[in-house]
Amino acid sequence: MNTVRAPCAPAEPVLPVGRGWTAALSLANGAIWVGWFGPLQILLASQAKDFAPGAGMSKESLLAWVTGAGAVVSLVANPVFGALSDRTTARRGRRTPWIVAGTAGGALSLLLLAGAGGPWSMAAGWCLAQLTLNAAFAAVTAAVPDQVPRLQRGAVGGWLGAAQILGVVGGTGLATAAGGITAGYVACAVFTLLGVLPYVLRYDDLRLAPQDRPPWSWRAFVAGFWLSPRRHPDLGWAWLTRFLINLSNSLVLLYLLYYLRDRVLPHSRLRSSGGTPIGDPERGVLVLTAVNSLTLVATVVVGGVWSDRVGRRKPFVVWSGVLMAVATAALSAWQTWPGAIVAAAVLGLGFGVFTSVDFALMTDVLPKAADRGKDLGVINVANALPQVAAPALAAPLVNDLGGYRTLYLVAAVTGLAGAMLVNRIRGVR
Repeated sequence: MNTVRAPCAPAEPVLPVGRGWTAALSLANGAIWVGWFGPLQILLASQAKDFAPGAGMSKESLLAWVTGAGAVVSLVANPVFGALSDRTTARRGRRTPWIVAGTAGGALSLLLLAGAGGPWSMAAGWCLAQLTLNAAFAAVTAAVPDQVPRLQRGAVGGWLGAAQILGVVGGTGLATAAGGITAGYVACAVFTLLGVLPYVLRYDDLRLAPQDRPPWSWRAFVAGFWLSPRRHPDLGWAWLTRFLINLSNSLVLLYLLYYLRDRVLPHSRLRSSGGTPIGDPERGVLVLTAVNSLTLVATVVVGGVWSDRVGRRKPFVVWSGVLMAVATAALSAWQTWPGAIVAAAVLGLGFGVFTSVDFALMTDVLPKAADRGKDLGVINVANALPQVAAPALAAPLVNDLGGYRTLYLVAAVTGLAGAMLVNRIRGVR
């Protein structure tokens, strides 16, 4: 086993991590995202189609209900398991036991979903998958501030971001190529479990000595999840920056299929060789997603490494936010297929830089080394909450307040506001 850090109480790390450690943790991160997105992209929708008639609702409604319930579980599970890992004094460290237990539970949950016989067992299986995989994810992300020095976190965050994108694509590919719902769940479960083994078997975790663990109190445990913006202003501004930029991104993606179907493709003058409009809306979303993913992967590592080398975070967040806002505004003003392609590419460029540098910035503003897992879990709420807020905002904008032009203008302004607010952070350059 390779020792990356000598066991010790939580402190700021000073020794750089090696490429092997970064690759192993990135693989573990990607494996968790395979477990999430194989079901989210393909398998849950297929089950909803099968179970909806017996449930007396549409497949869209059933899928929304199941994924919404899972999202609520995710919002709670990530900070709770992060806090529990902060207090863990196991021999293997304070993060590794939760990575192992979380991915094992996630794999079992996916197998239970494979055998679901109706909407209730489907919902229960997905909620259990969200619960367990969030336990593993909270521990994986907390391992970075535990073991990576500040001026290496942009690079490591970039590789974790790249692994996340590949995990989304890989999960979708596994679920599709497996040839059926059951086989798809089994494939995702196996990959999720095997993907964490190189990290947990080869590398030592930071260990917390029993005497360093604070006394247990339910009141203190629950109260710890409130991070006062007045006491920790840098963390508050960083959280708000992430929330607003992710909300902007969620507003862009939510009705993309309808935007292409209703506004872009019917009016496109571009034609395929057969004389019909290029693609259908579903194919259009796939093309735009592929373009966005390619440009995102192209910048996610480069942005993080560049940020580490110059020792600055805020300018990268500002300019990546400006770039994304410009691309989003283009969707409002330039409602054509070429415009959508260009916007998807530019959004990927900006979001790639933001993903890696924002992660590093977040680890730089954590208040206490002893509470990294819990605090990162609270920060991760800024990733999930926009997925809940976006539908409530988008529907009236599209239906009553000007349509897609208004939607994408509001999204652009929201993201730009988030990027500008990062300048309110004082403790990070």
